[in-house]
Amino acid sequence: MTGARLTGFRFEPLNPLHDKAGFQCGQPELDGYFQRQARQDVSRDLARVYVLTRDGKNVDGFYTLSAISVDPTKLPPQTVRKLPNIAIPATLLGRMAVDKRMQGIGLGNVVLMNALRMALDGSRIVGSWAVIVDAKPDALAFYMKNEFQPFPDQPSRLFLTMAHFAQLVSGLSIAE
Repeated sequence: MTGARLTGFRFEPLNPLHDKAGFQCGQPELDGYFQRQARQDVSRDLARVYVLTRDGKNVDGFYTLSAISVDPTKLPPQTVRKLPNIAIPATLLGRMAVDKRMQGIGLGNVVLMNALRMALDGSRIVGSWAVIVDAKPDALAFYMKNEFQPFPDQPSRLFLTMAHFAQLVSGLSIAE
């Protein structure tokens, strides 16, 4: 699991000063969500949207977090042995993208590491066993490289337990 450190960038909650219309990652579904739906999801408490910015206006990347529960019978057998047979609380990393102008310099890892750190911090307040992501086909390898594991019956649905992430970062410096 890698975490690039870039200076001059910061993460902050999406706010009205951010230029949503100027963000384009090249995926129409993600661009449309960020430009037209993200603020509504925040105002309805459906998701929290965090942006990566250098100036408080232009958005270089973003991610969303929300609550989800996982049916333990859908998890790998070696994992289920350790869990109760009830809905397991988790955090959904719903959407994540980097602006086209900033792709190729490691910001995807920076955005992911911040999302995971925020999820881990949140799990210390409200229980959350893992981060869940429904990966697009072209992003599957990215998440697998970062130690996410697939659900046996849904190979594009991946998870990374909070305990495993905490172990991975215990000695790392994560860009925030």
